[in-house]
Amino acid sequence: MTTDNKAPKTIGFIGLGVMGEPMCRNLAVRRNDIGAPRMIAYDLDNDRLKRVTAQGVEAALSLAELANQSDLILMSLPGGKQVEETCNAANGVFAHVKSGATIIDLGTTPVDLTRSLAEKFASKNVGYMDAPVARTRQAAEQGTLAISVGGAEDVFAKVEPILNCFATDITYCGGSGSGQMVKILNNMILFETVAALAEALSVARKSGMDGEILFKALANGSADSFALRNHGMKALLPGEFPEKAFSTLYATKDLEYALDLAKSAGVTMPGAENVRQLFEKAAEQGYGENYWPVVAKVLDKPEDPPQE
Repeated sequence: MTTDNKAPKTIGFIGLGVMGEPMCRNLAVRRNDIGAPRMIAYDLDNDRLKRVTAQGVEAALSLAELANQSDLILMSLPGGKQVEETCNAANGVFAHVKSGATIIDLGTTPVDLTRSLAEKFASKNVGYMDAPVARTRQAAEQGTLAISVGGAEDVFAKVEPILNCFATDITYCGGSGSGQMVKILNNMILFETVAALAEALSVARKSGMDGEILFKALANGSADSFALRNHGMKALLPGEFPEKAFSTLYATKDLEYALDLAKSAGVTMPGAENVRQLFEKAAEQGYGENYWPVVAKVLDKPEDPPQE
């Protein structure tokens, strides 16, 4: 399978959510630098489409229209279900994509689905890259995301300049699915680390210690981490777990992807299983839409006394 090595003349962007909209805007601002004079976008929310048209992005009326006109298609969607529907629907991307085009999945998608789609699109001479983004919405706004990329190395060389428009740290990880592996396992490690921080904070506070002092001391020792300085100090300490952020339900989805990957590899992950139970309890207690470090509230809640 080969793809056209020329710079894409038309870039299509699907999904203008929390991360997708700022990525689309950053790409639109720099599209001429990479030789792509035209951009079109598709989203179910017309308000989001109107905002990106201010950057000269055209609004597509359908997935079919976008796929038919784009040399390069980027997808920023909530999860594997949405990616599969977008690609495989009767009027979706696969049915209308042009031979020689390239597709980049910027979201978090199961590895097996990623590999299946890559094989399917290869049958139409279309390159398919998994390039899930990491870091925060602020990083998306500033164009400083981190991206792990999987897929054919020659296609990676072609799309790297596009990814540079909204990311500062891009790592080629290997063949199809390897970018998703890195992202999924990264999230799993982050979830477990923050759960440990929430446990430590709960124990310290209930034992009479100031949580801020605890975290400052940990930051000076071997327990220091990105999770401590960001999720710990900015969410756990002040108890700020807003909605319309990366929710407990979304985090549960990503953790399930990690557990499924482990199962297929014949590996047990008791730490991840424990965090899944915390996420499930948080959702049961009404925190499903809250920023996922809200699991701290589950840990702070007293256990029901045993029945006699």
